[in-house]
Amino acid sequence: MIPKDTPLRRVRSFVRRDSRMTDAQRRVLQTLWPTFGLMKEDGMVDFQRIFGRKAPVILEIGFGSGLSLSEIAKQHPEKDFIGVETYHPGIGSLLLEIEKENIQNIRIYYADAVEVLQECISSQSLDGIQLFFPDPWPKRKHHKRRIIQPEFVNILADKLKTAGVLHLATDWEHYAQQMMQVLSKSDKLINIAGAGQFATRSAQRPVMTKFESRGTKSGRAIWELQFARCD
Repeated sequence: MIPKDTPLRRVRSFVRRDSRMTDAQRRVLQTLWPTFGLMKEDGMVDFQRIFGRKAPVILEIGFGSGLSLSEIAKQHPEKDFIGVETYHPGIGSLLLEIEKENIQNIRIYYADAVEVLQECISSQSLDGIQLFFPDPWPKRKHHKRRIIQPEFVNILADKLKTAGVLHLATDWEHYAQQMMQVLSKSDKLINIAGAGQFATRSAQRPVMTKFESRGTKSGRAIWELQFARCD
């Protein structure tokens, strides 16, 4: 079973959210975690071993309820996906979808994404990294808590293969502009849409998530960025 009190040395990529789990979510956490769960303590992950094949691997950070991740995994059975989340009900929700749709190309970490990247993912091993609607920390005094900062982007870029894509989305314009500024300064990344340009909605986001829906209902535009590793 997924450990409920896994200690995290550094809380940098998430804010822990407590929420009640359903009985069904508890059941799949018990029954499916041994098959689909990954442990940070096991160290560097061997993609070919855990998926039983050699295929492109996409990492999604903070998948929430897993709705978007499960859908893209179903649409692209030729690719493998690793999700990182710290929200127990979200992990339970994704496992329920995995069970319902018999999805085999997803594995899950319950951990801080920064630690997973540093301790479990080899350099230049990922074909893509997805980070959709991270906490915007809208108050100016909290901007330093935003996950998209130069140090973190350097870590992300290091894990991508050449031409691997870093794909971001947010519904907060100020955060989008900050993302654009930080990513554009990286010497390892190039903007696929062109210098200073935001991307159009990608097929890699096949469904509207709860956070995206909330943003659009509030009248906020969706800002999308796609940068590829260029060396």
